Amino acid sequence: MNNNNFFTSKFVSVTIAVITSVAITASTLFIWYNNNPKYIIIPVPLDEELVDVSNHKDIDLDYAILFDKDKVDYENIRKYIRVRNILNNYFYKEVDANKLLEGSIVGMTNSLEDPYTVYFTKEQMELFQEKSQGSYVGIGVSVQMGDDGILTVIQPFEDSPAINAGIKMGDKITEVDGVDVTTIGDDSLIVSMIKGAENTDVEITVFRPIENRFIDFVITRERIKIVNIKSEMFGNIGYIRLSMFDSEIAKYFGSYLNEFIGNGMEGLIIDVRDNPGGDFDQVAAIANRLLPRGLIVYTEDRAGNRIEKKSDSTQLDMPIAVLINGYSASASEILAGAIKDHNKGTLIGTRTFGKGLVQQVVNLDGGAGLKFTIAEYFTPAGISIHEKGIEPHIEIDVDEDMKNLPVSQIPFEDDVQLSKAIEVIKEQILKNENH
Repeated sequence: MNNNNFFTSKFVSVTIAVITSVAITASTLFIWYNNNPKYIIIPVPLDEELVDVSNHKDIDLDYAILFDKDKVDYENIRKYIRVRNILNNYFYKEVDANKLLEGSIVGMTNSLEDPYTVYFTKEQMELFQEKSQGSYVGIGVSVQMGDDGILTVIQPFEDSPAINAGIKMGDKITEVDGVDVTTIGDDSLIVSMIKGAENTDVEITVFRPIENRFIDFVITRERIKIVNIKSEMFGNIGYIRLSMFDSEIAKYFGSYLNEFIGNGMEGLIIDVRDNPGGDFDQVAAIANRLLPRGLIVYTEDRAGNRIEKKSDSTQLDMPIAVLINGYSASASEILAGAIKDHNKGTLIGTRTFGKGLVQQVVNLDGGAGLKFTIAEYFTPAGISIHEKGIEPHIEIDVDEDMKNLPVSQIPFEDDVQLSKAIEVIKEQILKNENH
């Protein structure tokens, strides 16, 4: 056999093999497609097409999103373009490109796995701004975002619509007026949805873990008078309970403190159990009244920029106890951490919540908004609060039959944590007298 015949025969064999292979593949795909009519076969060139901006002078670079090739894997660029093109061409409804892009922005914030970083659409931002400014009409609950990302009731206020309707501590809010809020991830926005006009109804669905069931409530909104500070004297021991660090609480704290001192107080108990936090400057002002000269707290951003809050030389020179629990968060932890690091008092109760991040809200184009974490809190000793919390000097939990009650509803005589604090302060007063 000469070379020409050999190569001709070889070419024919290869061609037959290729045709046979294609035929088998095509028939297999045809059979598969007939048996699976709900699927379609997507041509690769169409959904993987990439645009080279340099070769398209008519492309408006204002509409181009650029990535740093040293930080972004090229395969992720291809995946993004492919998914976008697949949806644009094969999704069963017409795709709104603006919604697709806005969804990408939501995905960016969610990918950070930070419950305090949230993107607001224009509608959500309007709701947030409208109902979170100067409105005191609601159902009367203190809430906090749980580790599971679901808004949890810390306590219903006394004689509030919430407590009268049957809302309990530990209830997890899952729906507001029929809207699923478990994926919103922002406590302020959900609270703004609960608030509204006076004497109007709001439908709330909660999951109650202790009963393992969902419960629906229809609650009429009322004007809520919130009292965030309460005081009591137990003999020569002063007791101040701070429910939240609002914009004027340092002034009232100072007034109660001066009154107690004038009445012969020799020791102080500060109760920040169930206190979710509040105004950063207010807690710093309260800590300043208690601590010696030095650092109260500092924040640090990713670049290492540090902002400090310091106390002056004025301090409270008597025994101090601070009551804490798992719902003591943010500003409460700043106060407890500063007192602990300065050895100015005894922390009693259970480990705090562990929320030590600073947020900022910015307005975006088109009326949207972004709330994002910009820095982290640290105690004077440089200890990070976030996701760790603060351990008490004396760990003691409330009695089992009181665990499902907010602290505000536990009678003084049944509050074992408070009783322990009084015992500790009395011992320290006696010790000081003997010296």
